[in-house]
Amino acid sequence: MSSVVLDNVTKVYPGDYLAVDKLSLRAEDGEFLVLLGPSGCGKSTLLRMIAGLEDITEGELWLDGQLANHVAPRDRDVAMVFQSGALYPHRTVRGNIAFPLEIAKADPQMVRDRVTELSKALHIDETLERRPGTLSGGQRQRVAMGRAIVRQPKLFLMDEPLSNLDAGMRTELRMEISALVRSLGITTIYVTHDQVEALTLADRIAILNRGVLQDVGTPAQIYNDPATAFVAAFLNSQQLNLLSASVHTPQNQFVLLDFGPHRLSIPWSDPRAYAISQHTGGQVLVGMRPDGLAPVPESYDGPAFYGRVRTLEYHGHEWMAYIECGVPAVPVPEPPDPREGRNGHHAASGGIGALMRRMFPQREEEPQEQEQVGQNVGNGVHRRADLTVRLGNRPVWRTGDAAKVGVDMSRLMIFTPDGARIDKPRR
Repeated sequence: MSSVVLDNVTKVYPGDYLAVDKLSLRAEDGEFLVLLGPSGCGKSTLLRMIAGLEDITEGELWLDGQLANHVAPRDRDVAMVFQSGALYPHRTVRGNIAFPLEIAKADPQMVRDRVTELSKALHIDETLERRPGTLSGGQRQRVAMGRAIVRQPKLFLMDEPLSNLDAGMRTELRMEISALVRSLGITTIYVTHDQVEALTLADRIAILNRGVLQDVGTPAQIYNDPATAFVAAFLNSQQLNLLSASVHTPQNQFVLLDFGPHRLSIPWSDPRAYAISQHTGGQVLVGMRPDGLAPVPESYDGPAFYGRVRTLEYHGHEWMAYIECGVPAVPVPEPPDPREGRNGHHAASGGIGALMRRMFPQREEEPQEQEQVGQNVGNGVHRRADLTVRLGNRPVWRTGDAAKVGVDMSRLMIFTPDGARIDKPRR
């Protein structure tokens, strides 16, 4: 087994592109750590630096207590599984799995026994004499996993190994990966942009965006107590309800969240009240997950929003309702981008956005269009629904119905306008 410590690690590519910025993270012995984030956030770059496939610009990498910045990839005792599988097309399944042991000149009988045993665990024992070109995508990825696992390295690195598979195969392989890795007790760092994979596989999740670590914790900690609005929105299978409210403390009786047409009050007995009250007279962002809202009867006298059902969606196992209640939804604030202004220009100056701006510059006499939020749909401007509500497997409303939505106050998440969490301390 092996621990992995990243201490203030930075990666800058030629052209001054900042891919990872001063990131510190630790994976313990035997831990299954998932790196989660949108495309381009730096998670694969981080994995490649650990493997030795990319040089570290600044900072230190420690593997099993030893400084590894300049250790050759072959000497790191790391096995990596890529998105594509990257098998040898001229070798059989047996030959692909056995290859690392053959290179190490292991005993041939031991190699045969280990390959046979592992192929059974991966359910590919009937394909041992076939070549990769005759296999399905799921089978090829199992072979790639077998080749990584067979020599029992100190560290597994997996770079989105399931992203090319269909949903059913992803679910099946996800369970197999979890069971195999945990049975071997080998430290694993797994990259994905899929929230379901992260929640179901991880001992801990580290969320990245724009090359910066946003939050780290167990799946339950990250989901129930996200550090920022970005984390709350990203680790959510349905759209996070994010609304703007002003904070008041009327006659110091309670903390009031004023949304305009709706108000929610938080008593001083609530542990969050004091932290929220520090923003009295200012604006905050209030996050509500769809499963923290529920239809309630008109007679309900608890915290609630009123509105009208704009549309219903059937998702197979549940219905979702989209309720317009007169409070425009707020875009999720992006965390600050450390790449902006680096050396006087945007570090991603070679990107498609900058290229388009250079090719088609905005003329001064052409005013840029401003996004209009909350305008009438009849005027040709799309208006986002205010609230997304989970209804279970039976809808209680129809499109156009008046709706009263109860709010689970214990599940409110309060953020500053720039997206930092203010109602709970950081872990």
